Amino acid sequence: MPILNRAAELQDEVAEWRRHIHARPELLFAVENTAAFVAEKLKEFGVDEIVTGIGRTGVVGLIKGKGEGHRTVGLRADMDALPLTEISGKPWASKTPGKMHACGHDGHTAMLLGAAKYLAETRNFNGNIAVIFQPAEEGGGGGNLMVKDGMMERFEIEEVYGMHNLPGLPVGQFATRKGAIMAATDEFTVTIKGRGGHAAQPHRTIDPIVISAQIVANLQMIASRTADPISSVVVSVTKFNAGFAHNVIPNDATFAGTVRTLDPEMRTLAETRFRQIIEGMVAAHGAEAEISFHRNYPVTVNHPDETEHAVATAAAIAGEANVNAEIDPMMGGEDFSYMLNARPGAFIFIGNGDSAGLHNPAYDFNDEAIAHGISYWVRLAEQRLGL
Repeated sequence: MPILNRAAELQDEVAEWRRHIHARPELLFAVENTAAFVAEKLKEFGVDEIVTGIGRTGVVGLIKGKGEGHRTVGLRADMDALPLTEISGKPWASKTPGKMHACGHDGHTAMLLGAAKYLAETRNFNGNIAVIFQPAEEGGGGGNLMVKDGMMERFEIEEVYGMHNLPGLPVGQFATRKGAIMAATDEFTVTIKGRGGHAAQPHRTIDPIVISAQIVANLQMIASRTADPISSVVVSVTKFNAGFAHNVIPNDATFAGTVRTLDPEMRTLAETRFRQIIEGMVAAHGAEAEISFHRNYPVTVNHPDETEHAVATAAAIAGEANVNAEIDPMMGGEDFSYMLNARPGAFIFIGNGDSAGLHNPAYDFNDEAIAHGISYWVRLAEQRLGL
């Protein structure tokens, strides 16, 4: 079964919705206008139940099928943008400086709206479909808040599925894998407190810059000498702030960054070793350290059976040759992980073609992927809740 004829018919209309959202990006939980647009469309489609304000600004629409079944399957899209200034030059580019849809959440939202319209028209399934529109994926943990708000219990969701576009993967292709598909995204901020003084008299100081530099270098030993060589762990220091003059050694230095892992044991080991390295280094130099280590999004883990359903659905749309069921895990993070921790399900990538990369100011979602995405959602809903 190739893409659905109705999905192809909807492509231009859905692209207009996508471009409307793209031009009006909103960040984190402040997606009130996007959420209102989504809710209005769901009402227009005749969706049976529409609930707003879940996870602060999330929207859930419930579509009831023709059959008498009571099972509910959730389909999720994210709505928020990123704090970047767009340089794509497209006619529908962001109208708000410093904000843009640089990750394709506008496309995700539009495709799920297109699927909701189709499913509300046909209702060729036995049970209920919950279309989930989530805020604050980009660092706010909106998925976690929707789960904590009782979304799964309220709508009696038994399975949940997510989809994300992937630049470099050709349009019309899909990719996923069983097990860990995206990483845990822990964050840290460390302040090294020394003793400042004249740069010409370093022996009278405890230099926090030198100590911090040694720590940054030694943190790389977590990957090279602590982790099993076949395990995945990334430690990246992405900020370093210290000093204010050429001839002054400052009192303190601060650096920050992220630790990415793909399994819980490695996550705990990496944090333990992280703290040991810092505490040992500052003790050796007579300094002190303030360590803030925040466990952010957990590992995104696809459930085996549900991944098989996702692969079968994608293959029905794109053909088996266009579905990679064993893509390598990625060290980026996803707060769909919280939903997968709450219910079985699977996360899949859809091709965005030869576009700029995610989180790039030149990025734009590829509208040619829309019909493929709608078809995937519809076929998945009908497969999981067959009449």
